[in-house]
Amino acid sequence: GGRPTAFDLEIYRRRNTVERSFNQLKGFRGIATRYEKTATSYEAAVTLASLLLWARSI
Repeated sequence: GGRPTAFDLEIYRRRNTVERSFNQLKGFRGIATRYEKTATSYEAAVTLASLLLWARSI
């Protein structure tokens, strides 16, 4: 019971965008399986995958 929680449509839209972005990143097998062993290498792989996704959207 009680009051319903506050719902902000703008926050929901941003959350949806972030969740879809993570889902697209997980389409890269090396990222989904955490193939890279060091944090620096993993961050570089995520950055590269993000750039590839961005380039596809242009």
